[in-house]
Formats: sequence, structure tokens, C-alpha cells
Amino acid sequence: MKAGMIPIQPHQPVLIAGPTASGKSALALEIARVQGGVIVNADALQVFDGWRILTARPDDTDLAVAQHQLYGHVPFDADYSVGHWLRDVTPYLTGSTRPIIVGGTGLNFNALTQGLAEIPATPPAIREKGNAIPLDHLLAALDDTTRARIDIQNRMRVQRAWEVFETTGKPLADWQDDTPPPLLQQSDAVCMTLDAPKDWLNDRIARRFDIMLAQGALAEAEAMMPTWNPAHQSSKAIGAPELIAHLRGELSLDQAREAVIVATRQYAKRQRTWFRSRHKAWHQIPADATDLSATLRFA
Repeated sequence: MKAGMIPIQPHQPVLIAGPTASGKSALALEIARVQGGVIVNADALQVFDGWRILTARPDDTDLAVAQHQLYGHVPFDADYSVGHWLRDVTPYLTGSTRPIIVGGTGLNFNALTQGLAEIPATPPAIREKGNAIPLDHLLAALDDTTRARIDIQNRMRVQRAWEVFETTGKPLADWQDDTPPPLLQQSDAVCMTLDAPKDWLNDRIARRFDIMLAQGALAEAEAMMPTWNPAHQSSKAIGAPELIAHLRGELSLDQAREAVIVATRQYAKRQRTWFRSRHKAWHQIPADATDLSATLRFA
């Protein structure tokens, strides 16, 4: 849906999606500042503590502007699924303060507005087994329907699909086809996706990582080194493996920086593809606009 003047009522939940570094958090802050609301995280990695700078969690200045929830509330060594997030976000859908839900994890928004199949948890032994299997072997074990629905370049999503079948004997696609009603109907919310031009976003990604380095991302990685485990879900934060490798003497800082920027741009490309496919009915806002909030009409 093309962006025009998008009307927003004070009581309406607001959903803001978009690729990394596209300006989602700034838009959420402006809406909260003008009209009120609690900003609720929908990013799969910003839920973890430990990697505040690398995952671009809100800083103290942002926290002073508006209430933020579901940021850094999960231990860095814990597992956390879309199902966990749905349970955590539920109270904010029925509270007295309307939620402004913001993030770049398409699966969270999809589960919120389309429903989520109630799949049994993966036993630790199966998770460990999956961790040791190469990506192409995991993919080969999936059925065609499931393979067509997931991002086959995203190991976490592929392994999750493999774990579901290994645990239940039932393909992920079959579980998805037996999905309960959503917690939030899309028609009851203002749903916006930031549409970020490739070159504009690539430049922002590079500049943002340099800012992260200036803000202390390397010191953050050094603090995480004693407990570093690449199998931790929080360790999937882009930049974490690269900075740990630098601290171990395996990469120069320039090499680590380049690897992080390339990986982030690749991730942003996958996000843009997802949102283009799944958010056709959402309001599309040009992320490179001079003033994003100028596309909104506050009631």
C-alpha cells in the first residue's frame, strides 16, 4: 500500500517494520512523543541482554523520551522463540497504554497478525544435534512445502524447521497450516513498513557500525568474551562473532569491520525481500524521506 497521509488514532496499536538501520526506532519515538504509547520491541535479538550496542537497543536518551518494553529482558545464554515473544507481548495488547511495536523480525509480526502454530519445544539434545549438521544437509531433510516458505539462507530458520520435524515427525508447513487465530487483527492496527532504497541503506549500515565502534562495541565484546558461546542464540547478533574473532587475533579490526558491514547488508537484503513479499497490505513509507513523521496524520 503506497504511503499517503496515514491517519493514526491515539488508541490504535502501531506496527513499524523494516530492514535494519532504516530508522524504525526514530519513527516509533516520534509517534510516542507526539501521541503517547509504549514502545514494544519486536526484534529477535534486541530481547537479549549483553549486546546492547551491537543490537542497537535504545540508549538512555531514548528511554527518557518514552517507555520501552521487551528490550534486554532475556538472559544472553537463554533460548527465545517467536512463541516466547507472543506470550511476552500479549499484556501490551490489552493494557491501558497503546503499544507501538517496532522491529525488523518479520516472523514476529507475521505471528502477531496471522497467528502462530503451537509447536512443542525442541529438546536440548535435538538442538545440539542440529547445531552440528551443515546447512545444506538440514535443507535436504525438509519437505518441499516447508522449504518454499522459509528463508533458506537463514540457518536459524532452516534449523528451526529441521528441529520441528525431528521433534514431532510433522513438517513445519503442516503445523503452520493448523494455526489458531492471531492475537491482533491487522485491520485493528496501523501497520507501516519502511521501504529503504539499497544504496541509501548500505551507506547508513556502514556509518552506523562505525558509530557502534565509537560508542564502545569492542569493549562490549571484550566483556562478553569470558562467556562467549557461538551456540547461544544471542551470539547470532551481527558483529558479535566478528568482534570476538578480532579480540582473539583472528581478524584485524578493519577485516572485522568489513565482514560486519557485508553481513549486515546481506541481512538487510533478506529483510527487504521478506517485507516486500509479506507486507503488501501495509503502508509503505520511504525510509529516505527527510521527515518520516510527515507522512502521518495524528488524530
